[in-house]
Amino acid sequence: MPSLALSDFLFSLCTEWRREGVSMRPVGFDNDRYLREQSDYILERARLFDNKLYLEFGGKLVHDFHAARILPGFHPNAKIRLLERLRDNAEIIICVFAGDIERRKTRADFGITYDVDVLRLIDDLRSREIQVNSVVVTRYDRQPSADGFLRRLERNDIRVYRHRIIPGYPAQVERIVSEDGYGANEYIPSTHPIVVVTAPGPGSGKMATCLNQVYHEHRRGVRAGYAKFETFPIWNLPLKHPVNLAYEAATADIGDYNMVDPYHLEAYAETAINYNRDVEIFPVVKHILRRIMGDDKVYRSPTDMGVNRAGFSILDDGVVREAAAQEIIRRFFRYQCEYKMGLTEKSTVDRVRVLMEQLDRVETDRRVVGAARDAAEQARTRGKGHEGIYCGSAIELEDGTVVRGKNSALLHAASACVLNAVKILAGIPEAIDLLSASVLQSVAALKNDILNSGQVSLNLEETLITLSVSATGNPTAQAALQQLRALNGCEMHMTHMPTPGDEAGLRRLGLNLTCDPNFSSKFLHAV
Repeated sequence: MPSLALSDFLFSLCTEWRREGVSMRPVGFDNDRYLREQSDYILERARLFDNKLYLEFGGKLVHDFHAARILPGFHPNAKIRLLERLRDNAEIIICVFAGDIERRKTRADFGITYDVDVLRLIDDLRSREIQVNSVVVTRYDRQPSADGFLRRLERNDIRVYRHRIIPGYPAQVERIVSEDGYGANEYIPSTHPIVVVTAPGPGSGKMATCLNQVYHEHRRGVRAGYAKFETFPIWNLPLKHPVNLAYEAATADIGDYNMVDPYHLEAYAETAINYNRDVEIFPVVKHILRRIMGDDKVYRSPTDMGVNRAGFSILDDGVVREAAAQEIIRRFFRYQCEYKMGLTEKSTVDRVRVLMEQLDRVETDRRVVGAARDAAEQARTRGKGHEGIYCGSAIELEDGTVVRGKNSALLHAASACVLNAVKILAGIPEAIDLLSASVLQSVAALKNDILNSGQVSLNLEETLITLSVSATGNPTAQAALQQLRALNGCEMHMTHMPTPGDEAGLRRLGLNLTCDPNFSSKFLHAV
């Protein structure tokens, strides 16, 4: 079976919520209530501005797994479902920073670059009949990669716009709000009362695009407004609530931190939580809006600009506190691995370590960590590693069962662990092999004798292909294959960083993976 076919099969099987049975995971968030309240609140805000609102959408528009992990019950596609509710009133502008295209910045949870993520996002929106207005490349300066991306979009009949750097932005407000500032950038025509401005990631120019549009609308006699929609931090939770600390962990690499909104406290004598960049830029945004609208009374604080209702849909504070604490531990492992690979600084790791200490948490509070390390130690004790490398992995199933796996001459540790997990889920005795010796020998011969890979043991992607081939004539393997969907959302830890083949399979299965910052082989380039 070709790898692409396997990817399609796993995607259909594992990337949406499970459609069968009843989840045993605790729920702390009411997703339906959230969608109702959030859509009503956005429509209410639009009516304040001649029914023309530019709404900056922060975070991930689709597949927001961070929110789903720390607010159990939150659907990863809640934002896209929100847009479906607003379909008749909204259209989408997608921003992407030209510099991110040029340096091929990658979305970590999918392993795809930001320009590819824009294409995927357009497909997702169109499949739900949500209108995509256009794509705007921000801080454009004739970057070759950005030009290539724009040509691709134009040749697929997608409207594109180029917004250049405004000298003196954001401090020189008089210049920004002038013909030489926003006036020099293209106006993007729209037809709906709500224009959602979104992007693949932070720093893409969403706010600048919104304010650029508000400027042009007012020049055309339309009293348009601006608002901001971000799930985190949640303004009506305490400053040190684990959910808000989890936001700090998620943005530790860019140095975001939460704080009490001083403008909101002064204006209303009410504590509200925001983050440093919003608070720092608020005087500038307010000045810009005053220059455009001639009125500075619309918003008295950065919290006023927001339309987030997530805090009103929390059902069980204890559940979300624990989920958020676990997410901080996950982030700690992720940043340790990124530091080992040279992708982040030690200060990032240290920031998350401090957050863990604030919650009195340690690495092993994540159950699968100790189990994976035990599996690696068992491999070492029994001499069952491969080429002197002893790797362990563990998965916590939905019912709390922890399954272990270790590497061998035939299988990577991730492969062994996934096979052990689906055997348990399918009720298959441990002694029964899912992969026949003849199939394993054939694959090993292909890798060694024909492809000259130098690595005979099967990574997870190869293992899943082999399992799917075995399932055509083996009912036991077929039963195990059908249990792969039950791994979606389960916790997993490995004592080493996954190889590309392991990572691809794990991402498709939807496992929440963490790793110790160790390489899986003695080679610098693992395969």
